[in-house]
Amino acid sequence: MFPKQGRVLIILLLGVVGVSTAAIFIRLCLQVTGESGLGFSLFIAAVRLTFASVALLPVLINQFPIPVSRQGYQYAIGAGMTLMFHFAFWITSLSFTSIAASTTIVTTNPIWVTLLSWFWLKEKPTRFTILGIGISLLGGFCIAIGDAGSLSGGTNPLLGDALALLGAWSASFYLLLGKQAQASGLSIGHYSAIAYSTAAILLLPLPLFFGINYWGYPREVYVYLLGMALFSQVLGHTSFNWAVRFISPTFVTLALLFEPVSASILGFFVFGEVPSILVLIGAIILLTGSAIAILGADSQRNIN
Repeated sequence: MFPKQGRVLIILLLGVVGVSTAAIFIRLCLQVTGESGLGFSLFIAAVRLTFASVALLPVLINQFPIPVSRQGYQYAIGAGMTLMFHFAFWITSLSFTSIAASTTIVTTNPIWVTLLSWFWLKEKPTRFTILGIGISLLGGFCIAIGDAGSLSGGTNPLLGDALALLGAWSASFYLLLGKQAQASGLSIGHYSAIAYSTAAILLLPLPLFFGINYWGYPREVYVYLLGMALFSQVLGHTSFNWAVRFISPTFVTLALLFEPVSASILGFFVFGEVPSILVLIGAIILLTGSAIAILGADSQRNIN
């Protein structure tokens, strides 16, 4: 039965709030431990994905083996590898730049998915989409300039912004590979379980090379990591995956663009973090451009 529109919107809203809590949980971990940098970011990513994988383990056990082609598994494993890079880059960015800048830049993946689809899948974008991409790049430039001069921008805003951009690029490959995996026969639940587990397995040994252990931190850190896995990963991402079955994918993707807004509001109340005016203006321009790019891509799909 098709759920009522109000129910879908509520679930979608929960998804936005869920993914928006990730930046807050990460900052809380950094604040409690006093740690920062790549090694500790890899620790956060590894534990987050491990908890999420354990939560989805019953999905794999319930219907194993999964009737799907070898290519489907390959796409899912490849998606897990790019997810590993996404979290490594983006979580590290929060050690150097503001929540507003990091979450805004990392949610620009619709732009990069469009460009990758153009070169990889030969799906030529419309002029409307190209216009949106240009506007978004202008917004990103404003964020970089404003963040560099902001007192709340972090210890190295330009580095943080660059890492967030790398996180967006990695997420774009993750989305495209995930699309191919599901087109090969994997369900959303099976695909997510395989991708999360792959990323977790690859991440688990990496913190040790940076002298970061998995034990000895305050209890709050593990509570924050569990909350990140359940709220940000399982609840947040699952809500979007569920909603796209009933309403336009364009609307779902546009809803995801509210993550930076929600995360910035949470950042203000939890940490008192206030972005500069130029960062806020840049975020509005960037999100507007992203929305235009998505609508342009969707109009092309409707025409075809």
